[in-house]
Amino acid sequence: MQVISTVAELRQRLDQQASVAFVPTMGNLHAGHLHLVELAKQHGQCVVVSIFVNPLQFGANEDLASYPRTLQADCEKLEAAGVDIVFAPAEKEVYPAPQTISITLPPIADELCGASRPGHFSGVATVVLKLFNMVRPDVAVFGKKDFQQLFLIRELVKQLNLPIEIVAGDTRREEDGLAMSSRNGYLSDAQRLEAPRLQRALKLVVEAVQKGNQDYTAIEAQTTQFLTQLGWIVDYISIRSAETLHPAEKPDRKLVALAAARLGKTRLIDNIEFSLDS
Repeated sequence: MQVISTVAELRQRLDQQASVAFVPTMGNLHAGHLHLVELAKQHGQCVVVSIFVNPLQFGANEDLASYPRTLQADCEKLEAAGVDIVFAPAEKEVYPAPQTISITLPPIADELCGASRPGHFSGVATVVLKLFNMVRPDVAVFGKKDFQQLFLIRELVKQLNLPIEIVAGDTRREEDGLAMSSRNGYLSDAQRLEAPRLQRALKLVVEAVQKGNQDYTAIEAQTTQFLTQLGWIVDYISIRSAETLHPAEKPDRKLVALAAARLGKTRLIDNIEFSLDS
């Protein structure tokens, strides 16, 4: 496995590769990331994983400075997983000049996570497009845990005619159901015990809808109230079309229940896709 830090060296190394599969990450890797690596290995002869903590997607009061940076441990995991190249650029390599050009996304980017994190998805889309241009992959792999991000990246690829196939990896969970996330390490012991409740709450949302309750607004409000009473700070509970991410309506059959909420200072997200077809 090679660790490469410059675009010039990366392109030289990839120049003769028949097919490249790419997994972009911000490091501090866990089993969910390694699942994406396994998917990438099925879709390309050469697997590239990037590790870059992107400042453009962090808000003024978010955790950029304290975000875990564990490059050596990450590289050990990736080498064991059979990765060919780790691309770990410095900030100056990704942003050689002030980034005054950014990606303008559709209005859905300002809803859900975008409502409480203004500019976040524009920052994500901008760095993803830059990384795509640097790596020039045939396939790129993203996790479904960040469902809104996955949706927007698919739109980015489609609307900008990028010759890249987007492959989605299922959310990996701890034994108690908590979605794996680098930010889970911020949780105290008591918060860690409480954290799986977010997935259980979403399961109750799905169950209510599948049993025929079509008052989606009431279900969202009741679930928000339930979690709030238990000490959560809820950003949103939302039932959406899995195909458009618009608020779900009665004709929609493929749905997704999404949630974002905080325990203390730690913001957790989760989602469950489901269908109303028998």
